[in-house]
Amino acid sequence: MSVETDSVDLVGADVAENVARAAVFAALAGAFAYVSFPNPVSPVPVTLQVLGVFLAGIYLGPLWGGVSLALYVVAGAVGAPVFSGGSAGLGALLGPYGGYLWSYPVAAALTGLVAHGTSGLAKPREVSVPRLVAAMLAGTVVVYAGGTLGYAVVQNVGLYRAFVVAAVAFVPAEAFKIAAAVGITRTEDLGAA
Repeated sequence: MSVETDSVDLVGADVAENVARAAVFAALAGAFAYVSFPNPVSPVPVTLQVLGVFLAGIYLGPLWGGVSLALYVVAGAVGAPVFSGGSAGLGALLGPYGGYLWSYPVAAALTGLVAHGTSGLAKPREVSVPRLVAAMLAGTVVVYAGGTLGYAVVQNVGLYRAFVVAAVAFVPAEAFKIAAAVGITRTEDLGAA
């Protein structure tokens, strides 16, 4: 009686590689959360997390970019100190700034979709600058919408007040992050397709 000894791949190499990349970008977003400083016109601090959202979408595309930031949110929800200032847990997700966190997977996916379309993942440095900027602006709209709604609900303020505090106050910071992401895609190949 003979026994087959061929190995069986439970997960394809492409899936394993994409999961690893998603985990790296989730960790990058977590590291960016530690870069935080007060916003002079808003009680909501400025962090570089959204730069991580942009880069995940640009480098991983819509599916894996969204998965990456979903991993990030789940890691923080279960206690990894990856949110702004090293915070973690459901309290952060349900607090006044939780709307931003909930929006990150959707924003990364939309950024990737606008940057790459539906025909496949291009090398980030081959995506035109106007398309990259449009992708990150679309992601920013999602982040601002989530942040505004979350802040309005938790702080019990009107949408106008929440929009001023949770979105308008961040426009200069987002412009910097968009410029940084464009610069990164033009100078560095982070192992994208």
